[in-house]
Amino acid sequence: MKEDKIVEDLKREFDIRSCIGRTKYKTTLQDNNKDDFLQHLKEELMDAALYIQKLQSNEKL
Repeated sequence: MKEDKIVEDLKREFDIRSCIGRTKYKTTLQDNNKDDFLQHLKEELMDAALYIQKLQSNEKL
């Protein structure tokens, strides 16, 4: 069966992101507990809301 380029590209991105995270934070996802995950998720969703707001405000200009 032929390789799925989309899946392989995403796997590479995950590997790169993992390396960056381990270097930056000196930890892995395995070391996080439920509260850590919930806090990180909340912060990521807040960032996403900011990105949406920025794009929407650009459309109004």
